[in-house]
Amino acid sequence: MSSSPDIAGILENTKELDRLRKEQEEVLVEINKMHKKLQATPEVVEKPGDTSLSKLKNLYIQAKELSESEVTVSTILLTQLDSLLPSGPTGQQRRKLVAEGNDQKRKRMKVESDVQRVSPSVRNQIEAYASLRGEQVAARVTADDAEKDEWFVVKVIHFDRDTKEVEVLDEEPGDDEEGGGQRTYKLSMSCILPFPKRNDPSTTQEFQPGKHVLAVYPGTTALYKATVISTPRKRKSDEYLLEFDDDEEDGALPQRTVPFHKVVALPEGHRQ
Repeated sequence: MSSSPDIAGILENTKELDRLRKEQEEVLVEINKMHKKLQATPEVVEKPGDTSLSKLKNLYIQAKELSESEVTVSTILLTQLDSLLPSGPTGQQRRKLVAEGNDQKRKRMKVESDVQRVSPSVRNQIEAYASLRGEQVAARVTADDAEKDEWFVVKVIHFDRDTKEVEVLDEEPGDDEEGGGQRTYKLSMSCILPFPKRNDPSTTQEFQPGKHVLAVYPGTTALYKATVISTPRKRKSDEYLLEFDDDEEDGALPQRTVPFHKVVALPEGHRQ
């Protein structure tokens, strides 16, 4: 049955939603601390070298990004739930519809109106994916029941609004790929992770040291789990300093630099 992977995807996204809300609560606590500090000693911002306003701005940026991520995950969940809802009544329901007449029709009309109230947010999510055409994204190309998740940099070539599938092109397949040429995949929206905008780092969520992420391994188009060692802001550059899992050299994990626009949040339940 195809429903099991769908249910698994829904459960993964509900966990991600919980994680985002917890992170939002933590950020809000820090924002409130900054507010109290500034209310108690507003003159502190006038001192040379004080970074209070800069820290507050970064906290608001982080809160905004977390809120936007929550909206994205919520709309994906709505889409997943919508795909599991029956598109029409079963045979037994049809017989019941005939028997109950107008009363059942009114009930059906109410259900349809409820679905329409959900539709705007679903449409927004669909528009967001449709706008990815021509852009590079991270894509999980392995099946839901695969032993390991494989993520690659691919190019979006088409989004089917009816099936809600994203068609992508792997422009640089590995040497072990059959045929050795470019390959296309049709994937569900939950298998696609957009990259941060290269030309707008100020609005990009910054992952803090110790955070697990999914990042493009240098010199390849494959993404692997990594741990943040240092952030672009701290390094005063556009690159993270990361340690990739299973990247051991001479008994230690080397630290590698990766551009911020090739780093995304680690999906819940990632298998590597």
